[in-house]
Amino acid sequence: MVARGNLLVGQSGGATAVINASLVGVIGAASSAPAIGSIVGMRHGIEGLLREDLIDLGRQSAATLARLRHTPSAVLGTGRHKLGADDLDRALALFRRHNIRSFIYIGGNDSADTAHRLHERASVSGYDLRVIAVPKTIDNDLPHTDHCPGYGSIARYLALATRDAGRDTEASPQLYPVKVIEVMGRNAGWVAAACALAREEGRDAPQLIFLPERPPTSFAALLDEIGAAVREQGFCVAIVPETLRDAAGRPLGGGERGFVDAFGHAYHPGVAPLLAERIKGELGLRARYDKPGTMARMSILAASTTDLAEAEEAGREAVRRATADESDLMITLDRVADAPYRITYGAVALERIANTERLLPDEYIGADGRSITDAFRRYALPLLGDPLPPYARLVEKAWPDAGNAAIER
Repeated sequence: MVARGNLLVGQSGGATAVINASLVGVIGAASSAPAIGSIVGMRHGIEGLLREDLIDLGRQSAATLARLRHTPSAVLGTGRHKLGADDLDRALALFRRHNIRSFIYIGGNDSADTAHRLHERASVSGYDLRVIAVPKTIDNDLPHTDHCPGYGSIARYLALATRDAGRDTEASPQLYPVKVIEVMGRNAGWVAAACALAREEGRDAPQLIFLPERPPTSFAALLDEIGAAVREQGFCVAIVPETLRDAAGRPLGGGERGFVDAFGHAYHPGVAPLLAERIKGELGLRARYDKPGTMARMSILAASTTDLAEAEEAGREAVRRATADESDLMITLDRVADAPYRITYGAVALERIANTERLLPDEYIGADGRSITDAFRRYALPLLGDPLPPYARLVEKAWPDAGNAAIER
């Protein structure tokens, strides 16, 4: 029997283009659920609960929710707070005080860890609480789900941006023959691989994708590959993850950690500025670099229609699971077919998600280690939503009179 009570929802980790769509799904489903009283949002993740920085979400107008679905970043604010033992006790006390019987957390693997620990503490204490996580990460590295809400939109953004950067570099190789694009993605190559999804023919960018799963043996080897690509094609667009390491595990952007978050994730200097400098100094080639960063992670400009719809439905599924008296689960997106693309929604135990990463599978990486396979394209293209607009090149047909016309003075 599901005890009637209030629902608490929060957003955590890096914001995406579709994390608010998941929140809209939670609010929409909870509003019509008889077992749920008030719908409460916590500001800046679990820290909002601990500070009792809470907001009434049940009073939001239909017009606000409709706009929120297409609003980027996280409207509740996010955080990366790791719960200590005292925090768990305080959180449980606040659940009791505010009669929170359903807790939904929208986030990645660190958020899954938080949700799982709250479920365990409530269970040990005999408190009736249902805890459900809604997946959210552009890294696409959560196991036991086909993909993660947020990934399709950053993949679309970067596929388009890389194609445009390639055309720009191709147009002026005599000025800047090398373009380095530094992308997010932590330890897995899902985001970097997405940069090739708009590639239609051999000359299209990117020429090289440096995946974490296939690291260069050294910085010198990385430079050699870029130099060879320029000699072969006349220009090179190279994709580098911000966390790129060499084969020995050394960060190529520099050895000093700039920051370590509460979950132990180290943040090193990005590799792109140093790489552009060394390309010029050691290869004698002018290079530019772009670093889309958070712009790519949460921009609504290129949001995938598929991603938006799936993110919202994942939020609704979380409420359905909670009101069915299920707990300690993360919602999963399970692929049924590629063509036509179709998924269903399932669930997996949170302990199988927390603090784990899913790397890019070998079958998605080209034999050269610097490209993607057709299998990856079949997997990822449906996640981009609407078809990408086609580009064109001029037919290489010389004007018959070129070089023969008399010069008039």
